Amino acid sequence: MVKAKSRYVCQNCGASFVKWAGRCENCGEWNTLLEQAPSVETESKTALSRGAVSGKKLEAVSINTIEPSDAGSRLSTSFADLDAVLGGGLLLGSVNLLAGQPGIGKSTLLMQICAAVAEGHQVLYVSGEESAGQVKLRAIRLGASSDKLHFASSTSGNDIAKTIEDGEYDLVIVDSIQTLSMAEISSAPGTVSQVSNCGNLIIRAAKTSNTAVVIVGHVTKDGTLAGPKVLEHLVDVVLNFEGDRYGGFKTVRAVKNRFGSTNEVAIFEMANKGLIEVKNPSEALLSERQNTDGSIIMATIEGTRPLLVEIQALVNTTNFGYPKRTASGFDINRLNLLIAVLEKRTKLKLQDKDIFINVVGGMRLNDSAADLAVCMAIASAAAARKLDEEVVVFGEVGLGGEIRSVTAPDRRIAEAKKLGFKHAIAPATIKDKFVLPVKDLRSALVKYMNNK
Repeated sequence: MVKAKSRYVCQNCGASFVKWAGRCENCGEWNTLLEQAPSVETESKTALSRGAVSGKKLEAVSINTIEPSDAGSRLSTSFADLDAVLGGGLLLGSVNLLAGQPGIGKSTLLMQICAAVAEGHQVLYVSGEESAGQVKLRAIRLGASSDKLHFASSTSGNDIAKTIEDGEYDLVIVDSIQTLSMAEISSAPGTVSQVSNCGNLIIRAAKTSNTAVVIVGHVTKDGTLAGPKVLEHLVDVVLNFEGDRYGGFKTVRAVKNRFGSTNEVAIFEMANKGLIEVKNPSEALLSERQNTDGSIIMATIEGTRPLLVEIQALVNTTNFGYPKRTASGFDINRLNLLIAVLEKRTKLKLQDKDIFINVVGGMRLNDSAADLAVCMAIASAAAARKLDEEVVVFGEVGLGGEIRSVTAPDRRIAEAKKLGFKHAIAPATIKDKFVLPVKDLRSALVKYMNNK
C-alpha cells in the first residue's frame, strides 16, 4: 500500500505544496507553510464528490418582491464615535472582526461594549484565551456586573456555533478565532483550515439566529490580520485597533463595512477605568506644545474628523558615515523621499545629518497633506528657525517641489480657526483669506521660515 504523503499548506493564502519551502510560491510570504495531515485532503475530496450530486435547483424570486431587512435593529456600544464607525451600532445578524496588536486594549474595549449592551440585551462573552477568573477581574475593574452578561470558556468552534444558533443571546463576543478548532478537522488551531471553517460555522449561525457577533483576530508582526484573507471577505465588518500599546491615543477604524462608511474613526485614550473617548483630540494633542525650532502644527483628517497634530523634527550632524533617519508615526519611505526633495529643490545640505521625525501623541499619519509640515519641520530644525506659533500647515509635496492640493481643506481650516490659529500655510489653489498660499517648497521656506 502506498503511504499517503503530507501536504504543506500556506497559512496566508491557503495554497498547498508537496514539499516544504521557506517562501510560499503563490503569495510570496515567508515561513507560512505548515504540514497538514493527509486525512484532511482526503476528507475534502470526499466532501467534494458528495456535494457534486447532492445539490438542487434554487428557487429565485423577483427583487421587487423582497422585503428590505430591518437596518434599525442595532445595539449601541455606548461610544458615539465607535457607533459611527460601525454605521450606527452593532447590527443584529452582523459578524464583526476586530484586530489589533497584543496588549492594545481589545479585550478591554469588548468588555466595556458588553457592559453597555447587557443593560437591555442578553450578552455572551466566549474566551478561548483566558479563564473565568481572569475575565471576572477585568469585569470588576470596568464595572461590568449585569446579570444579563454571561461568560463561557471554550475553544470548540462547534459548541460556540451551536450556542449562537440557539438564539438565546443578542450579542456574542468570540475571543479569539485563532484559538478555535473544529473536531472534524485534524489540523492545529490557528491554521488556514481551522480559521476559515470555524469562521464559516460562526457566520452561518449568526445569520440563522440574527445574532450580532464580534470576533477577535490576531495580527502578524507586520500589523496585518493573521490567518487566511478569506476570513476578511466572509465577515461584514473589519475593524482595526491601532495605536501605541504603552500610551497615547488609540484609534478604531473600519477597513471594511457593509452597513456604513469606512471614513469614520473613533479615538480613545486608556484610563484606569478602561478606554474613554477623546472628544477634542486636537486640544489634547497641543496642550503641552512648546514653540521651538522643528515644531510644526499640521491640520490632518482622520476619517471625516479634522485634527491638529504637532510634528517634531530633530536634525543633528551624524557621527558615522551613513546618516540615520527615523520616523515615529510617519512612513519612513515617504520621509526619505521628502528629504531627497528638500536637498534637490531647496539646496539644504542634509546628506551628513541624522534626521528624526515624531508625531506627538502616538498618532500615525497616512495623510499626504503631512508632506509640507514634515518638510518645514526638517528645515526649521536644520536652520534653527521657528515658524509663527499661530500658523498651521498642510499640503502635499511633489517631486518637483510643488505644493499640491489636498482633500477637505475647508474642514482643516475650520478646525484651525476653532483653536485660535490665525493663518494656514497651504496650497495656492485654496481661495480663502485664512490661507497663506504657497506654490512650491522653496518659496514656503524662504517666505515664512524667518523667525530665529
